[in-house]
Amino acid sequence: MPSVTELIPHRPPFLFVDEIVAETADSLTAKRTWRADEDFYSGHYPGAPITPGVLLCEAVFQTGALFMARQAQVAGAKPGEGVPLLAKISDVRFRNPVYPGDTIVIEVKKKEALGGFTMMGGAIKKADGTRVLTVDFAVAWKTPEGSKGPKG
Repeated sequence: MPSVTELIPHRPPFLFVDEIVAETADSLTAKRTWRADEDFYSGHYPGAPITPGVLLCEAVFQTGALFMARQAQVAGAKPGEGVPLLAKISDVRFRNPVYPGDTIVIEVKKKEALGGFTMMGGAIKKADGTRVLTVDFAVAWKTPEGSKGPKG
C-alpha cells in the first residue's frame, strides 16, 4: 500500500491518519493512534484530555481524501494532479470520546458520484470495536486556484 503522504497533501501537525489498512473499489480503511504529546491536548480539557470532535471528523475527511486519491490513481492520474476539497458535511453523530493513546479505525464508503462530487459515509471505531462517530460528507477532486495544474 502507498504511504499516506504519497497520496494527500496533509502533513504533521495536521495529518490525522497514520496508515491505510485495507481498501476495496468502494471503501478505504485507515488507522490513527492519538499521541499524548499532541499540542491540542494541553488545552482541550486540561487534566482530563479528550480528542476534539472536529479533529476526529478531519481524520474521516483525510481518509476520504485517501480514497479519492487512490481512485484517481486507478483512473491514471499522476501524483499532484489534484487535491480533495471538502464540499459538504452532514449528519455527524458522536457516540464515545477518544483519549490520548487510543487507536482508532477509520472507514469511508463511497455512496455515489454525481456532478463532480463523491458522496461518502464515514465511521470511526476504537480498536476494540467501540463506536466513536459517523458522518456523511461530499468531496470534489480539484486543482485549487493559485496552484499549478498538470499543464504548469
